[in-house]
Amino acid sequence: MPSMQCYRVAFSGGADSAALLHALCQLRDALAPAEIRAVHVHHGLHADADTWESDCRRICADLGVALDVLRVDGRAGPGESPEAAARRARYDALANLVGTGEAVCTAHHQRDQAETLLLQLVRGAGPAGLAGMPALATLGRGWLARPLLDTPPEDLRDYLERYGLSWTEDPGNTEQRFDRNFIRHEILPHLEDRWPGVQRTLARAAAHQADSAAIARALADVDLAQARGPQPATLSGAAVARLPAARARNLLRSWLAERGLPVAGAAHLREILDQLVNARRDAMPLVTWPGAEVRRYRDALYARVPMPAHDASRVIVWDPGTVLGLPHGRLEGIRAQGRGLSLDRCANAHVDVRFRQGGERFRPDGRRHSTSLKKLLQTSAVPPWSRDGIPLIYVDGELAAVAGLWVAAAYAVDDQGWGWLVSWTELSGTAA
Repeated sequence: MPSMQCYRVAFSGGADSAALLHALCQLRDALAPAEIRAVHVHHGLHADADTWESDCRRICADLGVALDVLRVDGRAGPGESPEAAARRARYDALANLVGTGEAVCTAHHQRDQAETLLLQLVRGAGPAGLAGMPALATLGRGWLARPLLDTPPEDLRDYLERYGLSWTEDPGNTEQRFDRNFIRHEILPHLEDRWPGVQRTLARAAAHQADSAAIARALADVDLAQARGPQPATLSGAAVARLPAARARNLLRSWLAERGLPVAGAAHLREILDQLVNARRDAMPLVTWPGAEVRRYRDALYARVPMPAHDASRVIVWDPGTVLGLPHGRLEGIRAQGRGLSLDRCANAHVDVRFRQGGERFRPDGRRHSTSLKKLLQTSAVPPWSRDGIPLIYVDGELAAVAGLWVAAAYAVDDQGWGWLVSWTELSGTAA
């Protein structure tokens, strides 16, 4: 991690974060000119949350540390665990706060790492999950640092007692309906009785898994470079099929992560390999799971968020100088000289957006004859599931442009004129 301008301690007021904040304050001179600040996330979930905030303010005032309080909605959504909801809200808020040249420091320690490994193990995670928490990662525009991962929690309590420091106990830490608390209070003590020092051993095992995960990522990068498909952000089905199954699954995980899509389970990865990679060339299979879908068209594999339904009969009046947000993508006109849809032809005309109804004919600029829009889309390898959602730009009732693809010959600007480049960004996992 490069030198920081500001270290922000994630401060709950509990024992661990109190020890970390105090220790960093002891290092003020060594860390100068970097600023030390505390940040408290108020989840609004507990009756004593306001009291905890007051305690944090008091402790920070005693240490001469500025405190930022972030209020979030930590309530769980449908199908989401309370732990996951609170964690998501907390990290989203911290990511929005941290700036360039800043680091958020959390007080996760050796036992937390051991608990994380056990949690991931019972969930059937692979090396990336079993690697636990990294000591350093990017967060928003800055960094997330966990400087105490090698420190036993007993050492932190000794530190607090040595300096006579106070802290707040969260009663939720003893509620065994939460998986982590169950492991902390019921599982780890038995493991420690049988194998003293096991939390240190588990933390070391997490480090080994982190090494394995890093090797897998590096191999996936090599395979991704060789398996890129004919269209942006796609994979070549033939290239994937040439890989051994384990290596192909590793490649698919990395590709889906690159697309910003939810993790696929082992069954879905097998289904992608069985149904998509080995499908006939003329087949168009689909594998889907919550928040993601993978399709194949010709040789290319496409991964994306599921396409929301849209009304194909809808007609939308559009000013090409504005951005039009649609449920399945974004339409935008960009001024350009010598390219695009003629500004003059649009200036005093009625411009609207429509969608395919079937039977449309079109003559793109540079072609001598018109042809069916269906055939144009086919020969341009536009996937069938995308065709009906592509915006069609009509000028005074005449098809003048197909967004992101062509301008009609009669509406194309000449070399010296100004036009609208009609950009179409379809909904996907990430920007292609």
